[in-house]
Amino acid sequence: MSFLIIQSLSGLASASSLFITACGLTLVFGVTRIVNFAHGSLYMIGAYTAATLLPRLLELSYGPVSFWTGILITALIVGAIGVLIEVLLLRRIYGAPELFQLLATFGVVLVVQDLVVQVFGPQDILGPRAPGLRAPVEILGRRFPSYELALIAAGPIVLGFVWLLLRKTRFGILVRAATQDRDMVASLGVNQALLFTGTLFLGAFLAGLGGALQTPRVSANTGMDLSIIAECFVVTVVGGMGSVPGAFLAALIIGQLQAFGILIFPKSTLVVVFLLMAFVLAVRPYGFFGRPEIVGGTHAVGIVSRTPRASGTVAALIVLALLACLPLVSDAYLLKVATEILIFALFAFSLQLLIGVGGLVSFGHAAFFGLGAYGAALGVKWLDAPMEAALPLGILFAAAGAALIGAFVVRLSGIYLAMMTLAAAQILYAVAFQWVDVTGGDNGIVGVWPSTWASPRNAYYILTLILCATAVFILKRAIDAPFGYALRAARDSEPRAEAIGLNVRRHRWLAFMLSGAAAGLAGGIYAFSRGSVDPSLLGISTSVDALAMLLLGGIQTIAGPLVGAGVLHTLRDQIMPLTGLWRLFLGVSIIAMVLLFPRGLVGTIRHWREERA
Repeated sequence: MSFLIIQSLSGLASASSLFITACGLTLVFGVTRIVNFAHGSLYMIGAYTAATLLPRLLELSYGPVSFWTGILITALIVGAIGVLIEVLLLRRIYGAPELFQLLATFGVVLVVQDLVVQVFGPQDILGPRAPGLRAPVEILGRRFPSYELALIAAGPIVLGFVWLLLRKTRFGILVRAATQDRDMVASLGVNQALLFTGTLFLGAFLAGLGGALQTPRVSANTGMDLSIIAECFVVTVVGGMGSVPGAFLAALIIGQLQAFGILIFPKSTLVVVFLLMAFVLAVRPYGFFGRPEIVGGTHAVGIVSRTPRASGTVAALIVLALLACLPLVSDAYLLKVATEILIFALFAFSLQLLIGVGGLVSFGHAAFFGLGAYGAALGVKWLDAPMEAALPLGILFAAAGAALIGAFVVRLSGIYLAMMTLAAAQILYAVAFQWVDVTGGDNGIVGVWPSTWASPRNAYYILTLILCATAVFILKRAIDAPFGYALRAARDSEPRAEAIGLNVRRHRWLAFMLSGAAAGLAGGIYAFSRGSVDPSLLGISTSVDALAMLLLGGIQTIAGPLVGAGVLHTLRDQIMPLTGLWRLFLGVSIIAMVLLFPRGLVGTIRHWREERA
C-alpha cells in the first residue's frame, strides 16, 4: 500500500508540472488558434533561466523567499519573451493560414535551440534545491522528496489562479469569449491585438513557470523543448482545445499512467500518452470538454478548382528533361543531394493530397514514410528479397497502415485529426524503437542496398527520377479527377458535400491510402539510397519536414511542395556545412519566407502575377 501511495504521489507531481506548462498552450490556442510549436522553447528558456538565476539570488539572500522570487522573476522574463515573439512575428501573420503560423513557430524553435546554446552553453545545468524542501519526508515508512509535495500543490494553485483570472476579471471574460467565438469578439470592438498580446504573455508566463519549477528536479538541457511540447499537445487535445479544466484532468490521468504504466508495461514509456490520446479521440472526438471545430476559412486553404494548362505540361516536361541530363554534368555528391530532393519532393507532394486538396492536416505523415522504408528493409532482411520486390512491399506496408489509421481519423476534423495522426506516428515510432528483435531498435536495419544494376549513383538517380515522376503524375491525375474535386468539396463545406450525395468519409479514407502509398514509395526509395533505416524516419521531425516543405512551396499550388522540398533541402545542404549555428540560420530563413511569402514561394509569386495581370 505504501508503495502504491508513493507511486501515486510521484504521478501527481509529474501531472502538476505538466498541467502548468500545458495550461499556457491551451489558453493560447483557445484565443489565437495558433498551434504554437515554440511553447516548448519557452519552457526550456524558463528552465535555463531559473537554473542560472536562482544560484545568484540564493548567494545574496539564502532562503525560501529568494528561491520563489527567482521562480516568479523567471516566469515574468519568459512572459516578456512571449510578448516579443507575438509583437515581432505572430502579429504580422494572424491573417495568414493557420498552418503558416505553425511553420513560423517551428522556425522560432530552431532559432531558440541555437540561441540557448550560445547564451547558456552546451552543458546541462542543474538548478539548486529549494531551501526548506531539501530533506525528504516519510510517508507510511517510505521516503518521498518534499519538493515533489510542493509541486503537487503548485498545480491546483495555478488552476485556481487561472480560474479566478478567467471568471473574475474583464481580461478573463474576453479570453473566454474569444475561445468561444473570436470573430464575434472582434465585431464587438474589442482590441484583438491587445487581447492576443495579453494571452501570449499569460501562456509564456505559465510555460516559463513550468520550466523554472523543474530546475530542482531535472537539469536544463537542449532536448527538453521537443519532449515537453509533445506531451503538452496531448494534454491540450485530450482535455479539449481551450479547456483549462480539461487540461487539468488530462494531466492527472497522464501523470498516473506514466507512474504506474512503467511498472506494468516497462516498454510503454514512449507510447502511453499517445495511446491515451488515440483512445480518447476515438471515443470522444473533441476531447473531454472540447467542442466541434468550425471548419472553413483559414482551415480550408488549399488547391482550388483548376483547368490543366498546356503551358504547365510543357514546363513540366522541360524540367524533367533537365533533371534527366543532370548526371552528365554533376559529380556523385550532387547526384546524392538531387536524389534526396526528389525523394522528399514526392513525400511532400503526397502530403499535398491530404492537406491542400482534402483539408486533412496530418502531423504524423512520417508514419507512412517510415512504414514504406521499414517494409522495404524488412523484405530485404527477412525475405531476402531484391530491391525490385522489396519496394512494392514497402508500398503495401504504407498503404495498409494508411488504411488502418485513416479508418480512425476520417471521423475527426481540424487539430483533433492532426493530433490523431501524430499519435499514430508516435505509436509506430515506439514499436520500431523497442521491438529490437524485428526492427533492430535504435540501431535500425542495415544492409538495405539496391540491386547491382541500380548501384551506381547515376543509375539510382535516374531510377528515383522515374519512380518519383510517375508517382507525382498519378497523384496529379487524382487531384484533377472527379475524386480530387470531391475532396475539395468536402474540404470547403462538408455539410454541402454530403447533401449532394458524396460519401465524405470514404473519399477521405481513399485519400489517406493513396497518399500513404506515395509516401511509402518515397520511404522505400530513401531506404535503398541510404542503405539503412532507423526509427528517426517515423519521428516528429520527419513529419515537420514534410509540412515545412509543403508550406514553404505553397499549399495552394501543384508545384509548391516540389519547389519547397528543393528549397528546404538546399538550405540545409548549404547552411549546415558552413556553421555550427545552422539551426539559427535555417530558422531565420523559414521565418523570413513566412513573412515575405505568406502563400508560400510558388503561391505568392503566382498571386503577384495575377495582381499585375
